[in-house]
Amino acid sequence: MELRLYYKILLRWWWLAIIPTILIGLVGVATFRRASTTFSTKIRFSASTPPAFESAPGFDPTYYSWLTSEYVVGSLSDWTKTSSFAQEVSNEISKQGKNISASTVQGSLASDYVRSQLTLYISGATADDVSAIANAAITVLQTRNASVFPQLGNNNAVVTPLDVPSIGSSSVGLRDSLDLPIRLLLGVAVGLACAFLAHYLDPFVRERKDVEATNLQVLAEIPKHK
Repeated sequence: MELRLYYKILLRWWWLAIIPTILIGLVGVATFRRASTTFSTKIRFSASTPPAFESAPGFDPTYYSWLTSEYVVGSLSDWTKTSSFAQEVSNEISKQGKNISASTVQGSLASDYVRSQLTLYISGATADDVSAIANAAITVLQTRNASVFPQLGNNNAVVTPLDVPSIGSSSVGLRDSLDLPIRLLLGVAVGLACAFLAHYLDPFVRERKDVEATNLQVLAEIPKHK
């Protein structure tokens, strides 16, 4: 199909191409919400029960400390994902004169662990919230772990933060940046599709070529300006 034919189709059905483009574009702009900036930090911890240096002859006195460390770190990681931990953190934050609900705290926390190292991920809408949750989480992990793990015998495991909370902001991702342009391009694509579909389904004879395509002989042609 020649480019001139595309031009003629759009020239004839321009209104049908524009209407869907405008409607979809307006809806896309009206419903578009730019992604808000979020803040986050990451804190790594080591944890273990206090080492017991008395052992039977022939055993490494620190072996069981390292082995226990892996169990403690895994248990702490599981605890940070529970509502009870979130409530403890919320209670600790309230002592500082700031209110953050337990549900908000739980939604802001994520954790992982590898061997003897626990990693706590904290995100939030503001840097102040992230800082408050991070500091409260450190306090709770250090001072209240014995209350949820009876295996510790009412003695808190030693939890040591390896990082000072450093809060950073997240940039808008590529998907969020292209969301509005993609919506507008979708409107243009739908409009063009409507115009070409209308041309394909058009039952009227509009040009000499339309008649010749039916193998009929054209005897005369009346110009449009007559």
